[in-house]
Amino acid sequence: MNSIRRIGRIAWRECGIWMRHPIYLFCMVLFPILVVFFFTSMLAEGTPTELPCGIVDSDNTPTTRALIRKLDGFQSTHIVARYPQVSDARKAIQRGEIYAFMYIPKGTTSNMLASRQPTVSFYYSNVTLLAGGMLYRDLKTIGTLGSAAIGSAKLSATGKSEGEIRAFLQPIAIDLHMIGNPWSNYNVYLSTMMIPGILILFIFLITVYSIGTELKFNRSKQWIQAAGGNIAVALTGKLLPHFIIFTTIMLGYLFYQFYILGFPHPGGLLKILMLGVLTVLAAEGFGVFVFGLMPSLRLSMSVCSLWAVLGFSISGATYPVFAMNPMIEGLSWLFPLRHYYMVYQIGIFNGYPIYDAWLNVTSLVAFALLPLLTAKRIKKAMLEYVYIP
Repeated sequence: MNSIRRIGRIAWRECGIWMRHPIYLFCMVLFPILVVFFFTSMLAEGTPTELPCGIVDSDNTPTTRALIRKLDGFQSTHIVARYPQVSDARKAIQRGEIYAFMYIPKGTTSNMLASRQPTVSFYYSNVTLLAGGMLYRDLKTIGTLGSAAIGSAKLSATGKSEGEIRAFLQPIAIDLHMIGNPWSNYNVYLSTMMIPGILILFIFLITVYSIGTELKFNRSKQWIQAAGGNIAVALTGKLLPHFIIFTTIMLGYLFYQFYILGFPHPGGLLKILMLGVLTVLAAEGFGVFVFGLMPSLRLSMSVCSLWAVLGFSISGATYPVFAMNPMIEGLSWLFPLRHYYMVYQIGIFNGYPIYDAWLNVTSLVAFALLPLLTAKRIKKAMLEYVYIP
């Protein structure tokens, strides 16, 4: 009971520190909420639409003009300019006015009708990978449609039926089913990884900052004395208000994402709650561990920042971890965001039993327990170290 009272007093002391330092309010409440609404609203359309594209039509026949109108009718493509020369369109891409253009050389229609296989060229910029890839898909589709239209006309002229023409032009019909995200909604792909990663970054930094400033502002001995010399009580009391605030923000974000925006979550509510709580505990545990390894405010915050940023690349959301270098694949186990993403993907997004992700759940628990390895070192730092700017 005495330890519980000490934890309560230290927690109340921590709340008083928050009131004197607005940075806690900004980094624990305001900025995380802004991040949630910024990313979810930025990708609210799901997929980019009306991407600017150019045309160089040197043939200028009814057939090529019909192809261009079909291309402009695609949801993700918008023809914004026609250029007389390829060099003009290339300069427009370099200036960032368009992401791609299609070059139709003179004689394309007559060569198609004569079965001489004309060449239609696509030029697209992959500086912006998503825009370039989507426009390339549309340009390739319109090229296929053009050749199919000519082939259909020729086969129809020879007396072939519609069914025979369709079987000849497309001998294999593709029945495509996208599991989990049938809308190809990039908000579902990206927000579910980017936002938790940024929240983990805030938890890392605030955890380290709150401990490090005890040394910086000469409050460390008072903090340890308030805990009766028990570093476990000291850390629990200090981090308890952080845990309550960050868990509220994390669960609020998950509720907004899954139950207001309607992101797919066949895994159900229990797994969502478990993942939110475990992620906060793991991030706080990692922050305490890093400060224990290097009891320097500046150095530990730098390491936490680096670790959080690397987590975006190594989480596996944009590039599969198994395709990375084996050494990098092994290092991925050291990043909390990787385990968050795997539990989300396996248990919530795909709805598989949580024991299919037991290694990742265990890893999050291990991150939460890491302070046990460095708690004594933190106590020694608080009682003996002198803050060096």
